[in-house]
Amino acid sequence: MIILLISNKLFKTVEETKTKKLGRSARVCGIEMDHSDFLIGTQKPKIYTVSALTEQIKDLLEGQFEFIWVEAEISNFRSPSSGHYYMVLKDEKAQIRAAMFRPQARYLRFTPEDGMKVLAQGRIGVYEPRGEYQIILDYLEPVGIGALALAFEQLKEKLAAEGLFDEEIKKPLPYLPRSVAVITSPTGAAIRDFLKVILRRFPNIHVIIVPVKVQGEEAAAEMVEALDVVNREINVDVIVLTRGGGSLEDLWAFNREELARAIRASRVPVVSAVGHEVDFTISDMVADFRAPTPSAAAELLVVEKESLRSHLREIQDHLILSIHTTLVHSNQRLASLSKGLRDPRKRITDSWQRLDELHDRLIRSMDSVVKEHKKNLISEGRALLLHSPVRVLASLTQRIDFHRHTLTLMIFRRIREHRMALAHLEKRLRGLNPSSVLKRGYSITRKLPEKLILRDVSGLNKEDHVLVTLAEGAIKCRIEEITE
Repeated sequence: MIILLISNKLFKTVEETKTKKLGRSARVCGIEMDHSDFLIGTQKPKIYTVSALTEQIKDLLEGQFEFIWVEAEISNFRSPSSGHYYMVLKDEKAQIRAAMFRPQARYLRFTPEDGMKVLAQGRIGVYEPRGEYQIILDYLEPVGIGALALAFEQLKEKLAAEGLFDEEIKKPLPYLPRSVAVITSPTGAAIRDFLKVILRRFPNIHVIIVPVKVQGEEAAAEMVEALDVVNREINVDVIVLTRGGGSLEDLWAFNREELARAIRASRVPVVSAVGHEVDFTISDMVADFRAPTPSAAAELLVVEKESLRSHLREIQDHLILSIHTTLVHSNQRLASLSKGLRDPRKRITDSWQRLDELHDRLIRSMDSVVKEHKKNLISEGRALLLHSPVRVLASLTQRIDFHRHTLTLMIFRRIREHRMALAHLEKRLRGLNPSSVLKRGYSITRKLPEKLILRDVSGLNKEDHVLVTLAEGAIKCRIEEITE
């Protein structure tokens, strides 16, 4: 459509120039034209080369449409390995090619797709090798939905398809963690709320604060690095990733793909407590557990110390009551059996003796049971120490160091082998270089004007010209005699 408008404008301007009978020259639509260009049949018209005409059309288009906005639908979208975006923008009646190069494309929060309606901003440009005009895009925005909201949905669908949100791969939270790493801003309200609740409920817990930015372009990278540091260098039972509420733009760092993959790769369980209860981010979906607020995360991790003590007292009272009931029942049965004895004195004497024996056996049995339980407890304690996470972590760290050292040696060995192979190939390449062959006294003969390389005398005639290329310089010769 733009070319049609330019053609009409050019035609109209030419007609006006003819009618007004301008002087020897005139400028039509930015193109310098001589008066002879309008005189058909009387003088020779001005003739353009294709490149000169295309260059003047390019100057005209790019000067007229330096900055434009277009609302259209995307089709034929493709993104090669170079990182550039190529597409067609169309409506019901027309279409135009468009390109967005990598420096601008990397700032898009979403990935364009066929059929997506967008608002595009850019400038008109002409691709001279094909003689096509196109829009060079600087900015794209989806119509009807914000760029951030669309990017959120696209990333959500991508990670869900990869299974990063599946419940079966999420790690369980420890019942009573001994230490907690909190990744957040050290000056925000979120860390104050978290510490206030968790230290009130369980003062013995060890809290490690890892300070990071939680808003802005650098926030996601800092949180990814913090997760890596905690997993590699800090021994904690659980990680809490938290910040206060805010707009979608404020919370966008928690919707980044690199942060989601770092959370999923963490060997330590991660609790995401971002924003308020109504806020929902990608980190909430991929984390092992989501808390609606920082305070709720603290309540989730630990139970109140006083409630634990109360529960232990209830268990103790229940045990004492059970033992007392058992003793009372035994005494009642003993009394009932004593009443049925025929010879009370003899039976009572025997019963006393029997009772003393049973008492001694009961004492011995109780001592034996207590000793057995103590023995089992000591054995289980040793087993727990043997399988302590600290020992397991030390063993894994040693294995990682060994594998890292082995991998480094293998890499250096492969580099050395490739360097030797490269040197060998370079030596062979120098030996096969045509220049080297020419320096040994050989030459290359080409028939003129075709410059075809001659391998025999067939096709040559006297007086033909040939070009002989030597190691240094070339000789143009005329054939006087041909010997078969």
